[in-house]
Amino acid sequence: MAQLNESELNKPGGVEGSGQVGMQGMEMLDGEIAEALKESVERSNPRHADNRNDVTQGIHGHLHHFAPGHHSWLNKFVPQLQSLAAKYHAGNYVAIRGTNERIFESMPIYARLGMHILFYGREQVKLLEGSKRIEELLKEQSKREGQIYDSPESRNHIPSFIHTYNIETSELLYPPESPAYKNFNDFFYRKLKPGARPVQNPDHEFCSVADSRLVVYPAVHDAQTFWIKGDEFTVPALLGLDKSDPLCKALEGGSLASFRLAPSDYHRFHSLADATVVGEPRDIPGQYFTVNPQAVNEKDLDVLSANKRSVLLLNHDATNKKIAFVAVGALLVGSIRWTVSAGSKVRRGDELGFFAYGGSTIVAILEPGMVEWDSDLVANSSPPKPGRIGIETMMKVGWSVGKVPNDKK
Repeated sequence: MAQLNESELNKPGGVEGSGQVGMQGMEMLDGEIAEALKESVERSNPRHADNRNDVTQGIHGHLHHFAPGHHSWLNKFVPQLQSLAAKYHAGNYVAIRGTNERIFESMPIYARLGMHILFYGREQVKLLEGSKRIEELLKEQSKREGQIYDSPESRNHIPSFIHTYNIETSELLYPPESPAYKNFNDFFYRKLKPGARPVQNPDHEFCSVADSRLVVYPAVHDAQTFWIKGDEFTVPALLGLDKSDPLCKALEGGSLASFRLAPSDYHRFHSLADATVVGEPRDIPGQYFTVNPQAVNEKDLDVLSANKRSVLLLNHDATNKKIAFVAVGALLVGSIRWTVSAGSKVRRGDELGFFAYGGSTIVAILEPGMVEWDSDLVANSSPPKPGRIGIETMMKVGWSVGKVPNDKK
């Protein structure tokens, strides 16, 4: 666990290198990083000669603390990565709720490579925006990882995955050795025992939708100030609708919450409120960019509106107002799947769906006046000093995130 350096909070969610590193990243783009990403995906295949049913041999390795020789295969592609990993952190700080503690979460190899591909140097981002070569690479590798983790052999990775990420197995509905897990993906979107994620604070009408890292903002423009820096981000763009659409009009000036799931998290997502599902989920095709905070904080590319996503509309029981629940895919995410349909009645904490393999994000946008976010979450998300970036708060499904304002009850 890393100690928080106060000066590092000026960075977008984590700690990165210098402009010189950016130039190195640009120089390495002639195929080396792309080949390293492909190799890391293939090394996650149980059939690979060097895999040994060890998830850290492939995409789940962590560059900043690898043992000598553990990732030596990377040398043939990008030997600079080892020296970069020794000099710079590669991850993000998150706040632990109810404490003053901040912990550092390192990026696994695949996320680090995705960051190199897209975001080392502002000029590089401009060059890559709209690049079919990069888009096709990320889509191809995301689909390939899904195929690998749908294979029966991939279930042999479950013990290593549990060990690598210290996953609490006592809360699982089925134990790790259960035949219910026919492949790794079955374990990735595992179910928990009833009561494992109780809804807290019954007086608060809104709860966390996922085991995740959360930022909340009273209005969308606040999110654009402190977190979502993409210069093309708008509510209509995120929802894939024209700005004249009635839903976009209703959500204009509304509140926003962003729940980011890491690969190690429980990957089923739940309702943040008592509500009714309005219509069927609507899928929006898109890219497979990383949704790491350092990407979301990048002003030259709006990854949330660019990525593959699916939109579910909820009507809130208490206020009769709308909530747009947007499941956003990301690098190596296989699919977004819903377990509710039009007309379903859901309570706070009820399951709505799940992500197949990969890190991912849920963005919820609520009509104006619906929610008063919990003050500690607002404080972490919106730092008081100008020029700083918000910090995510670690959350579990069912934890309170806010309530209906008293004057709206």
